[in-house]
Amino acid sequence: MSNGSNATGTSRASIAESNRSRILQHLYHNGVSSRAQIAKALDLTPAAITKITAQLIDVGAIQETGDMEGAKNRRSIGLKLDTAHFHVIGVKFARSLVRIGVFDLAGSTLGTEDMPPITNETIGETVTLLHRRIEELLDEDDLIVAIGMAIPGPYMRDKGYTAVVSSMTGWRNVNFIDEFTHAFRVPVFIEQDARAGALAHYLFDPESHGENDLAYYLVGEGVGLGVIDNGHIVNGALGAATEIGHVSVDVHGKPCDCGNVGCLERYCSTPAIRQEIVANGEIVPGAQSMSNAEATRALFALARKGDAKARELVLRTARYVGYGCMIIFNAFNPAHIIIGDIVAEGGDLFLDEVLATVHGRSIPELYDSTRITLSTMPTDAAVCGAAAVAVTQFLERPSTFFDLG
Repeated sequence: MSNGSNATGTSRASIAESNRSRILQHLYHNGVSSRAQIAKALDLTPAAITKITAQLIDVGAIQETGDMEGAKNRRSIGLKLDTAHFHVIGVKFARSLVRIGVFDLAGSTLGTEDMPPITNETIGETVTLLHRRIEELLDEDDLIVAIGMAIPGPYMRDKGYTAVVSSMTGWRNVNFIDEFTHAFRVPVFIEQDARAGALAHYLFDPESHGENDLAYYLVGEGVGLGVIDNGHIVNGALGAATEIGHVSVDVHGKPCDCGNVGCLERYCSTPAIRQEIVANGEIVPGAQSMSNAEATRALFALARKGDAKARELVLRTARYVGYGCMIIFNAFNPAHIIIGDIVAEGGDLFLDEVLATVHGRSIPELYDSTRITLSTMPTDAAVCGAAAVAVTQFLERPSTFFDLG
């Protein structure tokens, strides 16, 4: 009897949490709604809606907005989730860069900053400094309710570490779960960076908001992929699915830290681009002393001015990114591929070559039914995505944030 009773209690708690989450998500995506509108949209009884919304109002999760027009010209009281009333911190880890942002629940940027440049030898110092900076942000802003972190893949989500970080192997020694999940007064949620970018576009980007078959193709310090398939993030058994950066595009190619050869990220990531620039010695003066991002952006600036050698390297990079799009086409068949991060700053010259590469190699039906665009988000999609990870948890697990009994 005892086990059955506990199981029943657990089931009821799960149903209650699911319904609270559905209401929060409805208000998040649809704005001010009456209780009757919510009941109809979620197929719940008016009594259930009244009970749950009263509970959410009591704990401050949602609020009443006053009268609104109801069905048959009846007056109803509106309910809303005030996205500006709750803030989250997003943290992006990208090998030699750690970026921090503060956002509201709608993804509006309240502030971003970069940590000092990182080398393999200063990773420990960066982690210590990051702890201190997050504590300062929490002290400065009482509205912060959660922290999201975006980690380079392949991220072992149950173990807490990244299996491979090309060119910055010291990050493998950081266990993000042990280091951060219980370190602050608010909960911390961790996700692979490209999946975080996919969530950012799904939640925050007007051009892709709510798209259920979406791929975010991160091409920056590394190369990663986040896929939303029929409304669900693709994770894999260990959390290492969709690791496109470690798919070989040349079986006789450059060796990679993952143990494979010819991996995609060895040809189109910012470290690979900078390596090409430095090896050439003539394209970008002073590239040897620049960071990966600085050298890549300098290359793009020269290409926009018409420099022939810069354009040639940009086009070569774009072709490799196009090969990656082909892999995405054939492996996941999303409706929309969004290319983001630093390499996406190559602009129209870059995108046109990606599209030409894909067009010449793809199954026509797939090409005709798949949009490929560059990210237009005003803030780095991975740091915004880290915030989206926290926002997703806020919407899906309200009892983590409020005392709901």
